[in-house]
Amino acid sequence: MRIEEAGHEEVIVPLDLQWSERMVLSVMEENPVPWERSFGDRKYWNYTDGLVLTGINELYKTTRNSQYGNIILDYLNAHKDGIPGYKANHYNIDMINTGKLLFDVYKKTGDTSYLHTLKMLRTQLSDQPRTESGGFWHKKIYPNQMWLDGLYMGLPFYTRYTMTFENGENLNDIIHQFDLIQKNNLDEKTGLLYHGWDESKKMEWADKRTGTSPQFWSRSLGWYMMALVDVLDYFPKDHKGRVKLINYLNTLSTSLVKYQDPSGLWFQVPDKGSLGENYLEASGSLMFAYAFAKGAKKGYLPQFFLDVANNTFDGVLKNLIEVNDDGHLYLNQICSSAGLGGNPYRDGSFRYYTKEAKQVVNDPHGTGSFILAALELGR
Repeated sequence: MRIEEAGHEEVIVPLDLQWSERMVLSVMEENPVPWERSFGDRKYWNYTDGLVLTGINELYKTTRNSQYGNIILDYLNAHKDGIPGYKANHYNIDMINTGKLLFDVYKKTGDTSYLHTLKMLRTQLSDQPRTESGGFWHKKIYPNQMWLDGLYMGLPFYTRYTMTFENGENLNDIIHQFDLIQKNNLDEKTGLLYHGWDESKKMEWADKRTGTSPQFWSRSLGWYMMALVDVLDYFPKDHKGRVKLINYLNTLSTSLVKYQDPSGLWFQVPDKGSLGENYLEASGSLMFAYAFAKGAKKGYLPQFFLDVANNTFDGVLKNLIEVNDDGHLYLNQICSSAGLGGNPYRDGSFRYYTKEAKQVVNDPHGTGSFILAALELGR
């Protein structure tokens, strides 16, 4: 990707660009084909692709640089005839997230192959197994469980789909998903939400009284915050559930600020500070910055939260970003992945989140969140 001219090697990522574009160019330098970031040469449809590409799509809307628009088109066109690796009967709600990219390109082109994929993903949601109380299972292999992650993966897509193609007939179902999380995952003492909830209380990690997982996890809270502000993009102003979503956003935002480190960042396990091997984690902090900034700009949150978001972004730049001689950005201290149950078994303990869930550099959970936060803040 380096450009050489008369023996001179130019800077790949110009230092005078905004941070969002600098990160996109850094990602492109590492991986000219975005979905090769995590999965080699397989054209895989994955929620982390969706996160990074959502950022790139927003950058395209801001800059109108066709280079960025073409990345989205190339990705979607590689999946026009089906989604490699996608099995609807796995009922993995993670698979819905990337589908958000299809709305704009279908609207622009009218190409029914995009509509076909939209309908396929909507059918998965229609058939998705649910808890007895009506909440989407996170995956078929995780019966009776709702994770905070799943609301971001499924509900912004679901909301836009029902508003675009169904006259909003399923908005109450979307509100119900948030209601269940608030009812079952909320810890009244801290105001934070536990990562997962097992309605059956049969999982080893589940509290036998409440069904919740043992710890809070910053990125899961970040997914939930982003779900709230992104769903509100498409929720009608006259729907009674809109006020409820805004209240949920305000309540959690107010609680989160109590656990913000003086650096502007949040710890991987946010209520445990510098205990043990806990660390200041990039992706969750950036998701909070995005949600705070968007919430304040849209009028959902007090303007104070825009200052909080900028403080967080400053903390990321000061503590977690490195820039090499070519201008390439490296974002450190990103949790690679964390979940509950499965094989090998993940117990959701403090040790699991801080020791067993590995830290990586320029993982898409972090780079995608960085792009979105930088764009929302205009940094």
